[in-house]
Amino acid sequence: MADRRGPDIRATGLILGVVLLAYVNALIGPFQFDDYNVIVHNAAVTRWPPDLGGLRPVLKLSYAANWQTGAGAFGFHLFNVAVHALNALMVFALGLRLAGRFLDPAPARRAALIGALLFALHPVHTEAVTYISGRSASLMTCFYLASVLAYLRGRELRSTPWLYAVSPLLFALALATKETAITLPFALLLWHGCCERETPHWPSVLRGQCVHWAVLLAALAAMSLRPDYRELLEFAPSAETLRTQVHGTSYLVSRWFALGGLNIDPDLPMQREWTTALATQLAGLTLLLGLGLWALRTRPWWGFGVLWLCLQLVPGNTLIVRWDVANERQLYLAGIGLFVASGIALERLRLALPRPFFLPSLAALCLLLAAFTVLRNLDYRSEVALWEDTARKSPRKARVHNNLGDAYGRAGDKERARASFLEALELDPDYPLARNNLRALDADLFASPRSPG
Repeated sequence: MADRRGPDIRATGLILGVVLLAYVNALIGPFQFDDYNVIVHNAAVTRWPPDLGGLRPVLKLSYAANWQTGAGAFGFHLFNVAVHALNALMVFALGLRLAGRFLDPAPARRAALIGALLFALHPVHTEAVTYISGRSASLMTCFYLASVLAYLRGRELRSTPWLYAVSPLLFALALATKETAITLPFALLLWHGCCERETPHWPSVLRGQCVHWAVLLAALAAMSLRPDYRELLEFAPSAETLRTQVHGTSYLVSRWFALGGLNIDPDLPMQREWTTALATQLAGLTLLLGLGLWALRTRPWWGFGVLWLCLQLVPGNTLIVRWDVANERQLYLAGIGLFVASGIALERLRLALPRPFFLPSLAALCLLLAAFTVLRNLDYRSEVALWEDTARKSPRKARVHNNLGDAYGRAGDKERARASFLEALELDPDYPLARNNLRALDADLFASPRSPG
């Protein structure tokens, strides 16, 4: 037993260490953008006890608890980094279970560790970690993964409390953090379809998940009765919606490879008609899904990873009109299957390559990801820095220039603020927010630098 615990302790220490090193410079960042609306100036969470009515009560509770510590933005950042570290540990635990289906114990542990390190270090997750409001994705993922792992534990132990109480409760907490957790019962079915050594006995599987499905139905019913949830999403099954989401999903998938191209406000306009580029993107996504289905027979870990990705992205990226077509925090949960599968694939590759070649290459990859994460964290060091970076990457988006002008104005740089507002109006002459901001600037009524409380 001691031999089995030792590697887990070392793996835990390594995962926690790399998360801290990659995100230590995120701890000094200020509140940003939406943070002021949902956290700083939201009376529902700045007092205790908080008002948990309306959307996402568990998320609100976490904000209110942070305020009670008195640590300001630092405390919020520390909480986010801790949640990310816990999620990386749970990715390791999930990877152990998946890799154990296809590898011997020692290689399985290495594969799970590789997948967890890639998840912990990839810079695409900075929006869910460094951007305080991105907590909705990371905290929901924390409850989501905990529910999945509790369910698998219940199956292993044939334990009624784990299956019918602990896991469904964690699922309910995930739903109360962010409603995109509705995919969880389907993820459990996916696990049985992809990751079991033997063909699942589906009646038994469904009995073990009956409480999860009851929680899901109750949540959907509650959401349908609340105007604030109905206003959050606009269900519009149209060709334009589909085209736009094809474009947005293709953009998201590319973010795993565009390490220096991360953008808090990408320019992804509505797609009014089919183009060659858009048709190519649709073909690529269809091919990806096809490869995932094909891999179920030959490389089940890749099948699981691809289908997990599709499960997490497709429900909200097909028939639903999103206020923002795509943002990087959508990838936080969606990519977990691929990170776990990548760990298995790399471990299998390690067995086929000379050790002196593989280990330095893996270390170099981790250092590369960590370096880009540290650099991306620097973009969040101030509102001006964040929106200057965004304006370089989305130069044709009026909202970006308006937000940059707002950041300049609050920093006291009126000339740059004016230039940014004028740029926003040149791109969109009917943009009322930029016009109002420009008038306030001319009247010397522009808001002073933001107060954290």
